[in-house]
Amino acid sequence: MENYIVSARKYRPSTFESVVGQRALTTTLKNAIATQKLAHAYLFCGPRGVGKTTCARIFAKTINCMTPTADGEACNQCESCVAFNEQRSYNIHELDAASNNSVDDIRTLIDQVRIPPPIGKYKVFIIDEVHMLTTAAFNAFLKTLEEPPHHALFILATTEKHKVLPTILSRCQIYDFNRMKVGDTVEHLKYISAKEGITAEEAALDVIAQKADGAMRDALSIFDQVVSFCGKNLTYEKVIENLNVLDYDYYFRLTDLFNAGKVGEAFLLFNEIIGKGFDGGNLIAGLGKHFRDVLVSKDPATVQLLEVSAGIKARYAKQAADCQVDFLYEALKIVEQCEMQYKVRMEKRLCIELALIKLCQINELKKKI
Repeated sequence: MENYIVSARKYRPSTFESVVGQRALTTTLKNAIATQKLAHAYLFCGPRGVGKTTCARIFAKTINCMTPTADGEACNQCESCVAFNEQRSYNIHELDAASNNSVDDIRTLIDQVRIPPPIGKYKVFIIDEVHMLTTAAFNAFLKTLEEPPHHALFILATTEKHKVLPTILSRCQIYDFNRMKVGDTVEHLKYISAKEGITAEEAALDVIAQKADGAMRDALSIFDQVVSFCGKNLTYEKVIENLNVLDYDYYFRLTDLFNAGKVGEAFLLFNEIIGKGFDGGNLIAGLGKHFRDVLVSKDPATVQLLEVSAGIKARYAKQAADCQVDFLYEALKIVEQCEMQYKVRMEKRLCIELALIKLCQINELKKKI
């Protein structure tokens, strides 16, 4: 039986060109290699699952490549590249600071720094989750980080830059990685779907991208999960069922009822949502995001902030035309108040129902003023 490889590993980028959503950063790194202006220490920081360690590995492979391509990528054919691809390179050392964060671990690393590389120009040390190092370990590392041997290069990666000592930050070139945009994530999922022979509705991939919240690794993990559930055909209905996500349609229908002042129908729809097992707190949080998305859809200048598929974007545009700006502002205030009260109220269902009544009364109260 063939060993299964998760998508996050199977489709991990191996060149700068294949890195998704970090174009400015990868271009800067390629230019630094082309002009041979390499710093001795880099700090890659940003949210989880956006490619920090992946870019560190690609960078390490490329600077040691003996015959780089014309566009600044590693050739994948020389001995250095082959050794890296087969995971037997002595030029690249990775340290997980989450579990190796003591002074002794750093001293062992410093001993390795002194040994020159067997092939290639540089010995690259990638320290992941560097913020987990103890203060004593940071201090033991300072002198080596400031004045390493000419063959040593450090790449530090962290999700929490504010926890790294300022004395370490001042010795590094700092690169901030972006959160993945929904559009970029959807396009990459389309590419993987095509490679795997999977048919997927764009709305289904959009839900996965939204659920991943800017992390490509999370998106690929969720993608594998829903493929196990749905098989080779990913539909919107099956994906929201598997991920326990509330259908966009409920938010659109509720907003129409609020706008029309139909309290009874809003109560019945809320009861239907609760009956399907959804948490009231998540509904209110989702309503707040929905009102925000309707609001940004009203202005052509802000509609670009809407990160949804084309089909859903058209529905937002239609509802934005039906809702007044004042209604949306007031709705957002009511939702915010409800969210704060929901956490402390004993009668949580009543808390939400009172908010629904207020939302249905917005337009009615405006007429009386």
